[in-house]
Amino acid sequence: MDSGTLNIKKWVVMYPVYINSKKTVAEGRMISLSKACENPNCIEISDCCKHLKLPSAVEIDKAYPRDFMQVGRVGVQLKREDGTFLNPAITSRKQLMQKIAELVPRHPERVKKQEPQATASTAGTSSKSGKGGKKKR
Repeated sequence: MDSGTLNIKKWVVMYPVYINSKKTVAEGRMISLSKACENPNCIEISDCCKHLKLPSAVEIDKAYPRDFMQVGRVGVQLKREDGTFLNPAITSRKQLMQKIAELVPRHPERVKKQEPQATASTAGTSSKSGKGGKKKR
């Protein structure tokens, strides 16, 4: 590689499955269920890395090896070439995953999606209850 391009191969790779609360540990979740977030995507993870002032690169064409239907991954640079951390608060993969899982629910796209749902769910309430079937004779 020439000096103009970044060496992405040495960066930490994050698949959205790693912080997905809908997945089990066997399916690839790497942090505790209480700290995980629901269905993150690569763009949200990349935006969270930008918020944490960490360089990131989204690779849409890559798939998660355990489940090839999960497409996309994010490369994140934690250390500089000399070995010092870019963000002293984040020194490991685990800390990175926990911080990103904490930030994803507050992502602007998620906040926009949740607002219309709250008004639509209260509009369709019904006072009718119970099973509505044919009565036997």
